[in-house]
Amino acid sequence: MAKVAAGDGLVPVQGFGEASRATNRRPSSGSGQLQADNTDSDSDGGGIKLKKELGLMDGVAIIVGVIVGAGIFVSPKGVLLYSGSIGQAIIVWILSGVLSMVGALCYAELGTMIPKSGGDYAYIGEAFGPLPAFLYLWVALLILVPAGNAITAITFAQYLLQPLWPTCEAPYESVRLLAALITCLLTAINCYNVKWVTRVTETFTGMKVGALLVIVAAGAWYLLAGNTELLQNPFENSKVQPGFIALAFYNGLFSYSGWNYLNFVTEELRDPYRNLPRAICISMPTVTIIYVITNIAYFAVLPPDVMLSSQAVAVTFADKMLGFMAWVMPLFVACSTFGSLNGAIFASS
Repeated sequence: MAKVAAGDGLVPVQGFGEASRATNRRPSSGSGQLQADNTDSDSDGGGIKLKKELGLMDGVAIIVGVIVGAGIFVSPKGVLLYSGSIGQAIIVWILSGVLSMVGALCYAELGTMIPKSGGDYAYIGEAFGPLPAFLYLWVALLILVPAGNAITAITFAQYLLQPLWPTCEAPYESVRLLAALITCLLTAINCYNVKWVTRVTETFTGMKVGALLVIVAAGAWYLLAGNTELLQNPFENSKVQPGFIALAFYNGLFSYSGWNYLNFVTEELRDPYRNLPRAICISMPTVTIIYVITNIAYFAVLPPDVMLSSQAVAVTFADKMLGFMAWVMPLFVACSTFGSLNGAIFASS
């Protein structure tokens, strides 16, 4: 434990992993989202603090909820295209999960060293000063976050409306209007109450994991029936050119994006020194395992040429395996993107 001068005394400073640090302060009894905190805190000085209302499982739900969006339902096509074979595509999915886990653990280290909400903004400010942090914040505010949320909202609207227009694309105006309405609704929920946000996040995280488990169960049933011919010679036609491998990882890592979002709300996480690393260590392996077995289910049922010609692999999978219930898969994808959008808005607000 090191000590630094503070006023007329010495203040102990504890590092990452020292679980004895008193970080779990009790929120005030007020109904607002901010509280005055004049006690020893994780950020510099006293003043106005965010309420610590998020527990370990809330953190896990946020990470899983943001990561599992439309990517796993669409990206398998891109990974297979640039991998060239089923076996190499599975390896790309596994290694993408490992790389994301390493990145998430690096962010956990930053989050416990600098326990402030704001994520990248807080870390850039500590490392390079206020000007680079200010510039990054405005780029994120005006371009990065709105563009990402808009894409997610439009994807949600497209899949939600697809059952109403089964033979053609939904009208452009309807998709944009629904996307704008759902973005406004989730923004209002985020402004009103953090507990509502966590309930929505946990509900839709459960729904999207359930949707993936439906795919896994259907694929397992198909394999147990003896349909294993598509998994024979799994490394045939593998591509070894560095450019193709890089593009395969690009598509795989896209489906894992969002592992850093819990760091944006570190101040609202109870006992971040324990719960931030734990949430990452629970959520990232869980997502990786689900992604890998989901892709095995895809590859067991759909021939490579069918996957490569599909606009949404999960929908094509449902058309073959779920019969008259295939219409539920677009709704599952919509629920998945809804939960991802909710988590992204919460973490970025």
